[in-house]
Amino acid sequence: MYVNMKKEDLGDIETTQDVLIPKDPLERVIGHDDIINFVKIAAKQRRNLLLVGPPGIGKSLIAQAISFHLKDPQEEIIVVHNPERPERPFVEIKNKKDMETQKKDLERAEGDIVNPKDVPVMVAERLGFRCANCDSYNNAYQSICPQCGADKYSHINARRKHLGDLLGMFEMSSNPVNVPQERLTTTRMRNGREEVVIYERVDGDKIKILDQNALEKRRALVEEKPKNVILPLRRKVFIQATGATETELLGDVRHDPYGGHPDLGTQPYERVVPGAVHEAHEGVLFIDEIVHIAPLQRYILSAMQDKVFPIVGRNPQSAGSSVKVEDVPCDFIFVAACNIRDVSYILPPLRSRIQGEGYEILMRTTMPDNLENQARMVQFVAQEIEMDGKIPHATRKSVELLLDEARKRARFIDDKRDSLTLRLRDLGGVVRMAGDMAVMDGSKYIESKHMEFAIKRAISIEDQIINNYQSFEKAALKDSSSQHLSSSNPNHPNENVDRSYL
Repeated sequence: MYVNMKKEDLGDIETTQDVLIPKDPLERVIGHDDIINFVKIAAKQRRNLLLVGPPGIGKSLIAQAISFHLKDPQEEIIVVHNPERPERPFVEIKNKKDMETQKKDLERAEGDIVNPKDVPVMVAERLGFRCANCDSYNNAYQSICPQCGADKYSHINARRKHLGDLLGMFEMSSNPVNVPQERLTTTRMRNGREEVVIYERVDGDKIKILDQNALEKRRALVEEKPKNVILPLRRKVFIQATGATETELLGDVRHDPYGGHPDLGTQPYERVVPGAVHEAHEGVLFIDEIVHIAPLQRYILSAMQDKVFPIVGRNPQSAGSSVKVEDVPCDFIFVAACNIRDVSYILPPLRSRIQGEGYEILMRTTMPDNLENQARMVQFVAQEIEMDGKIPHATRKSVELLLDEARKRARFIDDKRDSLTLRLRDLGGVVRMAGDMAVMDGSKYIESKHMEFAIKRAISIEDQIINNYQSFEKAALKDSSSQHLSSSNPNHPNENVDRSYL
C-alpha cells in the first residue's frame, strides 16, 4: 500500500519504497504550489511563461509538465511540391478530422475483404478457391481437389471452351490455366448501371473486391501531388531548444549537390527541415538560459506574434538558399527560463510579449520547515530514486539526515532559518551518491551511513577548494607556484624528463 505524502508525514513510512509518486508531473514539483496554479492556467489558456531563479529549483520540470496538460496535436503540416516554382513549395495543413476522412477513403480504396463463398462462382473457380467438379471450396494453391481428386483447372478450361466468357472477364485468355489467377477484372450491375469490378486473392484464403469507388480513390491517391510531411499528427508536444543554433531553432533547407535537378537531384520540397519553433506547434517551446541565444530572440518574438514563420535555406553557399516556404504554422506556448542576474538581457519586446500574453514568475529557493513540506521532501527522494533506476530506496533515518542537510543549505546559502532548501538538483546528487554507496555495499536500502558519507563528499569543487586551501586565492597561488617551481628548479623531478623530441 503506497502512502500519499500530501496527506501523511515522514513517520508513516519505513522506506521511500512506500511512497506514492503522482502520475501528474506538476504534482511532482516540490515547494511551488502557488506557482503550479499559474502553470495550470497557462496550460489551459495557452499563456507564455518566464521562470526566473537559480539553477536546480525545478524550472525545467515545470516547463515539461505543462505538456502533460495539453491536448494531442490536431494538425499535420505538409510541404507540397510546386510544379510551376519548385523553389517555392506550398504548405498544406490537415486537421485531425480531415485525416480521419482520408483514412476512411484509404480504407475504401483498399477494397472489401470477403470470403470466397461470397463472390460469384466463376470468380471463385478462376481464383482457385472452388472445384468446378464437386462444387467444394478449398485452398487456392491446391491444383487437385482434396474432396473429389479432380484437376480443378482442367474443368475450368473445359467450361471456358464451351460456355465462353459469360461474365465478361476481360483478362481471360484461351491458354489453359495451370495455376490460379491472382486477380480478375469483370463487370457487374449495381443500382441499374454497369461498373467495373476487380477481384484479388489476398492472404491465401480471402478475396478483395475493388469496386468503381475504390478504383477511383486509388487513382486519385496515385495522382496526388508529391509531398513531405514535416510535422506528423503524432509527435512530441514538448520541444526543448536550449542553446539551439539558428538552423535548429528556425529550420533550414538541406543542400543538394545537383541543385534540385528533376532527374538527378532532390526536389526542394523534400529538403525542407522544420525548426524547433515549428516542431513546437500546438505544444510547448522551452528555452532555458534564454540570454545565451540573444541574437535569436527577435525571431522567437516574430514567431510568437504571427504564429507562422517561414522556412528558408540559411547557408548562402547552399543550393537551398533560394528555397523559401511561407507561412509555416508555429502556434506554441513559449516558456523561457533564466537566472535573476540575466533578466535585464532579455529583449524588451520579448518580455513585453510574455507579460502581455502570460506570466513572469520568480521561483523560490526555500520552503517552510513543517510536517507537510518534510513529507514532500520524502516524495522528492522517492522520485529521484525511481527516475535514476539504478539505486535502491532509502530508509526513513537516511531521509531524516537529508532533511537536516536541506535545513543547513537553506540557512547557509539563502540565509533562511526554519526552512528547507529548494535547490533540489544538488540534493538529488547527494541521493545518487548515497545510492551508489549502497550498491557498492550490496545493501538493500540506502542506510544512514551511506547518506552521511554522501553529505560529506557530494560537495561542489568550490567547497572542496576552500576545504583544502582555505581560499581561492591560496589555491591559485599554490597552483601557480608549483608551475613556477617546476620551471625554475633544476632539481625538480620534471627536469629529468627527456626533451630531445622538442
